[in-house]
Amino acid sequence: MTVIAEQAQEKERAHEMRQIRLPGDHPPVKAGRIGVLLVNLGTPDGTDFWSMRRYLREFLTDKRVIEWPKALWYPILYGIVLNTRPKKSGKAYEEIWNTERDESPLRTITRSQSDKLAADLADADERIIVDWAMRYGNPSIPSRLDHLRAQGCERLLVFPLYPQYSASTTATVNDVVFKELTKLRWQPALRTVPPYHDDPVYIDALATSIETELAGLDFEPETVLASFHGIPQSYFRKGDPYHCHCQKTTRLLRERLGWSPDKLRITFQSRFGPEEWLQPYTDKTVESLAREGMKRIAVLNPGFVADCLETLEEIAGEAGEIFHENGGEKFAHIPCLNDSEEGMRVLRTIVERELSGWV
Repeated sequence: MTVIAEQAQEKERAHEMRQIRLPGDHPPVKAGRIGVLLVNLGTPDGTDFWSMRRYLREFLTDKRVIEWPKALWYPILYGIVLNTRPKKSGKAYEEIWNTERDESPLRTITRSQSDKLAADLADADERIIVDWAMRYGNPSIPSRLDHLRAQGCERLLVFPLYPQYSASTTATVNDVVFKELTKLRWQPALRTVPPYHDDPVYIDALATSIETELAGLDFEPETVLASFHGIPQSYFRKGDPYHCHCQKTTRLLRERLGWSPDKLRITFQSRFGPEEWLQPYTDKTVESLAREGMKRIAVLNPGFVADCLETLEEIAGEAGEIFHENGGEKFAHIPCLNDSEEGMRVLRTIVERELSGWV
């Protein structure tokens, strides 16, 4: 019997004792339920111009994402970005769109992660309800919080699906949750999952995934890039720990694999706007490696728990093209952990730990 199952039995016995102490004519009182909400970045509802514009508007008006003053940023956003970028982004999403479900891969995978986690936790405590949401787009965080409350959840664990903390990702998820709770007279007890960039189960899952994927290739990469989503250097200078978390993840992964710094290199992708972002840049690194004569490389995305536009289109697609156009011969993208056995082990282990004392 697992520890969490034993804890569940103890909880049930305690509940039975509480029932015994109720007046004889009192109806049974069911213990409050426990909600687990997985939250990822977001996704548009479609690839058309207006779906993309709605999504980008919500994303790019978040002050945690773009910290420029509104007086400076909004004329650029509404005058240029939201008139030009939706078409370009829509075409990029079309390249990876799940046409069978008519949705982005991120939505498909996040739903599956939620369903599998719910199944994994079902035997531990019947009070647990697992749901999922997106910070931008649908299903929204407020809608899923309402859904969990409607099902009787009196305790809530919010899990921002970002191993490395940043104000532009983890904090903005928590902002929305906290804001919603200010509207409630009866608030659920709340916990939020901390970053897990150095958690042994996460590092081991990444290493196992890398070893498995590389074993299936018909070539051995001369180097492997760990490409993380970037943030502006100014955010780092203000105290955001994201860069440090990414560096530690990469160092621990090297140690677990027994690789040198030249074998596993850290890079940063997805820069936006004129500011200087965390470096080295992934696209520039891929280009320079090819021009320097390197013929075989692989790239993984440790900071993404599910494959999405940034991994499938920007890395598997664009980065691969850059490498080949500059003389490279063999390029491989290592998938994210997604809803794989290893990926689910990470999510389950963290959730079970963070629910300690509640179940």
